[in-house]
Amino acid sequence: MDIHTIVLAAGEGSRMKSNRAKSLQRIGGTSMLEKICLTAGTISSKITLVVGFDKESVIKESEKYNLEISIADQPEPIGTGDAVRCGLSKVEDSSLVLVLYGDVPLIKKETLEKLIKSSEEGISILTTILDDPFGYGRVKKDDLGNALAIVEEKDASVDEKNIKEIFTGVLCGQKKILLKGLAELKNDNAAGEYYLTDLVSIINDKGFKIKTYSTSNNEVKGANSKAELAQLEGIYRVMKSEELIKNGVTVTDPARLDIRGKVVAGSDCVVDINVIFEGNVTLGDNVYVGPNTILKNVTIGNNSKIEAFSHLDGATVGESCVIGPYARLREGSNIQDSAKVGNFVETKNSTLGEGSKANHFTYLGDTEVGTSTNIGAGTITCNYDGTNKHKTNIGNDSFIGSNTSLVAPVTVGSNATVGAGSVITKNVPDGALGVGRSKQNNKENWSKKKD
Repeated sequence: MDIHTIVLAAGEGSRMKSNRAKSLQRIGGTSMLEKICLTAGTISSKITLVVGFDKESVIKESEKYNLEISIADQPEPIGTGDAVRCGLSKVEDSSLVLVLYGDVPLIKKETLEKLIKSSEEGISILTTILDDPFGYGRVKKDDLGNALAIVEEKDASVDEKNIKEIFTGVLCGQKKILLKGLAELKNDNAAGEYYLTDLVSIINDKGFKIKTYSTSNNEVKGANSKAELAQLEGIYRVMKSEELIKNGVTVTDPARLDIRGKVVAGSDCVVDINVIFEGNVTLGDNVYVGPNTILKNVTIGNNSKIEAFSHLDGATVGESCVIGPYARLREGSNIQDSAKVGNFVETKNSTLGEGSKANHFTYLGDTEVGTSTNIGAGTITCNYDGTNKHKTNIGNDSFIGSNTSLVAPVTVGSNATVGAGSVITKNVPDGALGVGRSKQNNKENWSKKKD
């Protein structure tokens, strides 16, 4: 059966004290809305966002996801039951409907798949068990485990208050069943709202069996304030760390690893403290990532080491390389096998060939370096003339002396040497020595004698 997901994203979240919609608040590097929509996109062919507060921003945000998303407007914020009713207007009659929330972003795909499977006979609700369920609606069941009703705290008997299982608000069911129940929802309460929790007893009274599927508290936590948002960030951090650990990565401290994207790692990798992974990160086998390092959209080859305080963004690192400490590889950097990029070296749109080294205080921009070449400390490629950028080419087995400025466009050949302190403005042929510096003059007895 075709699955159509409705994501409720109309909430203002006044306790956030923000001008943005609640679902647009960010954890783990993206909005909560993006996380739940991308999860929904893995199991459903169509998604409808129910929007209200700050709807233009929500719609604009959703356009980035590359998913089939339609928009349903909730004119007034009169409850989750009404929001689902608005969303159903975009759903085909034959569809199975999954209801999610834009501010509950951590539900796993596997959990939703199990919820969907349990709803094949009509409808199923997602629940969780709380040690202290005070204030939450309890799930009242029959002897077969089918849900009969959601009993609110104020209406619960003593026995009902001892129930630990609560309704998360997430559910899955056939559109025709949901429509029958929603048609009888009433808003005769202090808030004047249509509550989705009331749907359970209504549907049960119509003779439909309501299955339940229970999951962990962490997956169904939402955020209504910045304090709760910070709690979600911590939960997300640990969840992502546990995924890496499960796949064989040694994580020194899961509480001090931030994963803000997708990480694929080989065997025997080690990740030290205070590391941030962003975007798409791929680690080969036996990769070491040192403390206080940021890797964003990078690929690291087998047996390579990224030392402490390095920052890699849009770079590719080959096998058996050493990067850092304190290195910065910017977009377009290609560090080939067995190369070394040392402390306070920055590269951009450059290739450092196999076995080559840039060990200290160097800038390589728009540069191609061959194999087994040494770039001395303090070397810079002057790639920008104020209007355009130009290329520097350095061949194989060459030596660039310390404190050299290579003024692009310029080529240094293979087996060539550039003397320390040179400013190179002309090509240096293969096997040649290039020196470009002014002659030293000493003035004898120049210092004044002190009395």
